[in-house]
Amino acid sequence: SSSSPSPSSSRSSKNAQIKASYSDPPCPSRNVMSLRRRELLKGLALSPLTLNLEAPPHALAREIEVGSVLPPSPSDPKFVIFKASTKDTPALRAGNVQPYQFILPPTWKQTRVANILSGNYCQPKCAEPWVEVKFEDEKQGKVQVVASPLIRLTNKPNALIEDIGNPEKLIASLGPFVTGNTYDPDELLESSVEKIGDQTYYKYVLETPFALTGSHNLAKATAKGNSVVLFVVSANDKQWQSSEKTLKAMLDSFRV
Repeated sequence: SSSSPSPSSSRSSKNAQIKASYSDPPCPSRNVMSLRRRELLKGLALSPLTLNLEAPPHALAREIEVGSVLPPSPSDPKFVIFKASTKDTPALRAGNVQPYQFILPPTWKQTRVANILSGNYCQPKCAEPWVEVKFEDEKQGKVQVVASPLIRLTNKPNALIEDIGNPEKLIASLGPFVTGNTYDPDELLESSVEKIGDQTYYKYVLETPFALTGSHNLAKATAKGNSVVLFVVSANDKQWQSSEKTLKAMLDSFRV
């Protein structure tokens, strides 16, 4: 008489097939880049306490109020000024991002950026955007600097932001890195162009009810050297109601 395979041996065979299919993906490099992109978008909005904090120690990234370590802003003593230098991030040390600065209320705190989001793993040749620095205040909102490799947006080396396209075209490419998940053109309330010296900036006001970063987002972008640098200010409805003027002042102060 013929014997049929036992249920346990059949299950083992199926498990082996499933395991084999997962252990041999058709395109590992594409899967890895897709995973890193998803992790980056999620990480833009998540609390740093939920992430694997492997970033190197930073003089400010200790959850302390920035007013105790940063100098007052020369233009407005109610704020302090953060000037990024080569000691602050891997991209600045690699020369892929030019130094930038902006003002903050003294009660804000700098938060750590997880290693997978920081660009530390891919400098000096990153293919996807990364997070430079993050600051936040529970009552007012949060800000972050996101850098995107210029080659991701244009093939022209050392391009100006105007070479990439108009403000609407740029935000269509970088919008998901503002919201932390998706971008809908209907969320863009206002865009403008600002010239400061030789540098051109694109500015945005977004209402983003489904964004992971918050229902209100302001952004300012410019291109310099190898990167497009994006400054993002985010707030929920309560924070926006009480701190809109402060958040807009922070956006206006951003310079590269």
